[in-house]
Amino acid sequence: MAKEDEIFDITSAPKGLSADQAARQKRYFISMMVRTLCFILTVILPSPFRWFALVGAVFLPYIAVVVANAGRETVGPGLSVMKKKPKSLS
Repeated sequence: MAKEDEIFDITSAPKGLSADQAARQKRYFISMMVRTLCFILTVILPSPFRWFALVGAVFLPYIAVVVANAGRETVGPGLSVMKKKPKSLS
């Protein structure tokens, strides 16, 4: 019986660096616009709701940086290729 051939399939290629950076910048910009809205709502809203907006304005920069930096992790060579077994003809 002959040894079965190995079939390799590239499952997904990473996005280009410029597209990845553009997506991160967009997420960060949206987060900062929400933060600005929280500051405005802190001034406008009555007392109990004002504190929720202020907490959002204070903690949103940390969350925005973490979310903007998540994504493009380095992948070692050969990790983006999956080994598939060939389909049997039986």
